[in-house]
Amino acid sequence: KAQGLVQSEGPQKKGRQGAEEEDSFRSTAEALRAATAEKHKIRVDPTCPLSRRPGTQVHEDYDCTLNQTNIGNNNNKFYIIQLLEDSDSFVCWNRWGRVGEVGQSKLSHFPSLEAAKKDFEKKFWDKTKNNWAERAHFVAHPGKYTLIEVQGEDETQEAVMKVKWLGRVDGGPVVSVVQRVQPCSLDPATQKLITNIFSKDMFKNAMALMNLDVKKMPLGKLSKQQIALGFEALEALEVALKAPADGGPSLEELSSRFYTVIPHNFGRTRPLPINSPELLQAKKDMLLVLADIELAQTLQATSEEKKVEEVPHPLDRDYELLKCQLQLLDSEAPEYKVIQTYLEQTANYRRPALQHVWKVNREGEEDRFQAHSKLGNRRLLWHGTNVAVVAAILTSGLRIMPHSGGRVGKGIYFASENSKSAGYVTGIPCGTHHICYMFLGEVALGREHHITIDEPSLNQPPPGFDSVVARGHTEPDPTQDTELELDGHQVKVPQGQPVPCPKFSSSNFSQSEYLIYRESQCRLRYLLEIHL
Repeated sequence: KAQGLVQSEGPQKKGRQGAEEEDSFRSTAEALRAATAEKHKIRVDPTCPLSRRPGTQVHEDYDCTLNQTNIGNNNNKFYIIQLLEDSDSFVCWNRWGRVGEVGQSKLSHFPSLEAAKKDFEKKFWDKTKNNWAERAHFVAHPGKYTLIEVQGEDETQEAVMKVKWLGRVDGGPVVSVVQRVQPCSLDPATQKLITNIFSKDMFKNAMALMNLDVKKMPLGKLSKQQIALGFEALEALEVALKAPADGGPSLEELSSRFYTVIPHNFGRTRPLPINSPELLQAKKDMLLVLADIELAQTLQATSEEKKVEEVPHPLDRDYELLKCQLQLLDSEAPEYKVIQTYLEQTANYRRPALQHVWKVNREGEEDRFQAHSKLGNRRLLWHGTNVAVVAAILTSGLRIMPHSGGRVGKGIYFASENSKSAGYVTGIPCGTHHICYMFLGEVALGREHHITIDEPSLNQPPPGFDSVVARGHTEPDPTQDTELELDGHQVKVPQGQPVPCPKFSSSNFSQSEYLIYRESQCRLRYLLEIHL
């Protein structure tokens, strides 16, 4: 199974601090490539007229989704081929068109299975120049379609669903199996949190905002192997951007390859070539979010017992999958008041409204953080993120991501001003506001190395230092700082408004950014729900 993959505030990547981080810092692409393919039930294309017939099913694995993007010709199209069994007849279903549209279709009936197979395999060859029998070793050809790996519903889940609701006793008639769902043990605010961070609509909206084709990669159908191909395509683009005149494929060709393996919905607009470091970084960030969505979906796909009379409430089940304790704080608790002041004093004009605060206790994180028990200068700092990756962060922690870069290099980014981290937040629309989530982490900064210019090549602090701080023009008034005692350590928490820092008035950074290059130097302490 893929590692926890987190794309949130600031770019992140592998550091070089010894064996402790080796497993954590494995390349996302390598983790996805190593993931074993899972067996899934193949669904009849829902736009096919036969999909509504109970007896219609895909014959064995005769099903494929093809995609082709050619920026130069403004091509961004798909082709679906399925061989269907309908009672005693055999049918080939073809559907094709521009990505994001229903397209055209054709339904062909055949007198025998052999004839239907022949038609299916011929169409596959015509569109891809690959033999169907050799599809496991698929080779992409210029001007032809590429095979896209999508996943249907997990076979185990499908079997469980049937056992849950249908039963047969001694060959007798089908009877209902009644199950009692236990009451949810979570408080209402935490129920809402779990609902939001596992919401399929939320994941779908997150994908749509990134121009991903949610029809080609609907929820539950994200293939680890397909995402890995996306990483490979971006790696090739990165090489070409650094050496544009080496005689290799053009940026347009390589961009077309990326859009082919990771289908995007551009409507009728010509696909945009990935021809700058900024666009490349945006697509890397997109894939990291996509991988996190896949992780959250994998969590929910854990198998269930086939025959039980009482089952946990679905929200309790999802909560247990996080392997993380969340304790809702009373709004009158002293630490709640400290956090509320920190938020209000360092927020921007949008004035986020604090709704709830949870204490976070991730499984195993306390022991890992203990390695830095002698490191002082601890601060409670902000970390903003997309709601689509909150579940992944709670499960796997904040990660130094392998495919990103940034103004202060490859580390985990934090801020002392909420307004800075709020810029990385994506929430769930709800009436006139958005429901958003932000983290506060206890960061063991130790000895800080201060910079005022961009240093994107950093992957560790200079010798003798434990962290890097890109000093901004402002900083929360240090004379107003307070302290919280967390597990015996005094942790500074800003309580004042940002004030000018004359010493750093010429800095390239308007607001300070705090960087650590070892994941173990941070422990997630609080999760906030805010309305923006």
